[in-house]
Amino acid sequence: MSAAPAPQAAAARAPWPWLEKVDTSLGRIVDLAAASLIVAEVCLLFAGVVARYALHSPIVWSDELAGSLFLWLGMLGAAIALRRGEHLAFSALSRNARPAVQVMLRATVMAVVLGTLCLLLKPAREYVEDESFAVLPNLGVPASWRVFGIELGVALLLVTVLLQAARTRLLLPTVAATLALAVVGAGLWAVAPWLLKIGNLNLFVFFVLIVGVAIFIGVPIGFSFGIATLSYLALTTTTPMSVVVNRLDQGMSQPLLLAIPLFIFLGLLIDVTGFAKAIIAFLAALLGFVRGGLYYVLLVAMLLVSGISGSKVADMAAIAPGLFPEMRRRGAKDGDLVALLASSAAMADTIPPSIVLITLGSVTGISIASLFAAGLLPALLLAVFLAALTFVRARAEPPPAEARPDWRAIRGKFVAALPAIALPFVIRWAVVEGVATATEVSTIGIVYALVVSMLIYRPVQWQRFYPALVETAALSGAILFVIGTATAMAWALTQSGFSSDLARAMTELSGGPYGFLAITVVVFLLLGNILEGIPAILLFAPLLLPVAHTFGINDVHYAMVVVVAMSIGLFAPPFGIGFYAACAIGKVTPDGVVRHMWRYLAVLVLGLIVIAAVPAISTIFIK
Repeated sequence: MSAAPAPQAAAARAPWPWLEKVDTSLGRIVDLAAASLIVAEVCLLFAGVVARYALHSPIVWSDELAGSLFLWLGMLGAAIALRRGEHLAFSALSRNARPAVQVMLRATVMAVVLGTLCLLLKPAREYVEDESFAVLPNLGVPASWRVFGIELGVALLLVTVLLQAARTRLLLPTVAATLALAVVGAGLWAVAPWLLKIGNLNLFVFFVLIVGVAIFIGVPIGFSFGIATLSYLALTTTTPMSVVVNRLDQGMSQPLLLAIPLFIFLGLLIDVTGFAKAIIAFLAALLGFVRGGLYYVLLVAMLLVSGISGSKVADMAAIAPGLFPEMRRRGAKDGDLVALLASSAAMADTIPPSIVLITLGSVTGISIASLFAAGLLPALLLAVFLAALTFVRARAEPPPAEARPDWRAIRGKFVAALPAIALPFVIRWAVVEGVATATEVSTIGIVYALVVSMLIYRPVQWQRFYPALVETAALSGAILFVIGTATAMAWALTQSGFSSDLARAMTELSGGPYGFLAITVVVFLLLGNILEGIPAILLFAPLLLPVAHTFGINDVHYAMVVVVAMSIGLFAPPFGIGFYAACAIGKVTPDGVVRHMWRYLAVLVLGLIVIAAVPAISTIFIK
């Protein structure tokens, strides 16, 4: 993950010392507020579980308050992500450009972000005013206080990008780029009558040309979607701009999405509390005597950790630091290590509780429980394919120093790791037994991790909890902002009639259900590589699912094909964000990984073809 307007990218000091203090102070305030909101969400939802399941006296207003605070958390997190440079963006162009071109690109990116926020500010204020007439039923307060988080968030984002421009000495270039964008906007306004005459062909201008150029130069994906949607509605329709804010609210406020920050925090906790270290130590003792045994440890560890965290970046960050040093000591090559790390992360995207599955279920109406049940076998199949490749490649390696297992050491490591290994089973038990919903169950995992770490995995590194909370807010804000703007963009595409045109075209081209699945695989491999997973899911899954219906394809089976294809694309060079995240975590340059990556991708694609061809792999566990 990366963002173009990252203040850390510029080495120059701010031109005015007081500006640095203002930026630092504002950042600390927003960080503290966002961290406090995460703690409040955990406490509220866990209290709701205890009150309902243990005391049989539900707290009727807890979910409503948690949902309201969630919108604030998403917008504050988006501001933190912008300041830290963690919004989802394509950065290959700026990363490889000359310094002078980098300055121009950063200024242009800031100008696009600035323009998007300026266009959102007035509609956000109007939306808050409209919501002041509604009342939250359980809390009995005006709904405007909930959606004021959007207006405040837009204002904070606006201040953040201006401070970045000033601190990095890019204020004048950003102003110049903003004026140039204004000229482009005036040109589009001048040709608006022609855009109306060409009908839905104007979608190419806004949602292909503008979005494509914006993403290519490094504009964060959420802002690329936002500027395209606002421009389309302003120039070709009479729809009020407050509708965009309404769709932003609807996209970010879905109750199921509350699981995203909580599972991200849980994913970070497994590293902070020592869970990941205990699991890796046990697996290393169990398989250390096998030729290439630590490669299998990496695969199994990713399977286990994915079931805990639901965040690919958190998964890789939890596993790699504890395992890579020993693997390198045994002669593993850096490029091969990172390639296996990236492919194992792609392999495990369907293991519950997966953020992608939660997002997909929320936008398509497919049961989250069905998606969770369906996701296990596809992931295990891909793991078997990767393990087979590992077995073939490990035959060329020298045998390990340990010729036989040390069962005493294995027993000791197993006892130490047992509480950590039990965490995914605790989570699944809570869902199956009806103790908690898919949203609430993460709080049970968080409380379990904290209690076990204090009683067993001591000493607890309390100083790492606050940074984990802030990182959770930043990553959640980046994801949720993309979800919000993608929801607005998908609404605009649907209102234009594009969805029916797409369905008709794919129906004519596919030539049957398997042809349609083949097209889906190719489309989502490309979309996952270019757009990043969640935006691709949000924009195209709701449009293509009705087409799958016409071919008699099971919803859950189609969902598994979409998610696996998207995930493989996400971790594939040259554009996959997950691929670069794996390189960063493994501290290996992408050039040193690419040549090792293709063999793993080929095996994953082969597994995907099997999943697409055999529906039972996805549907066998669905009741």
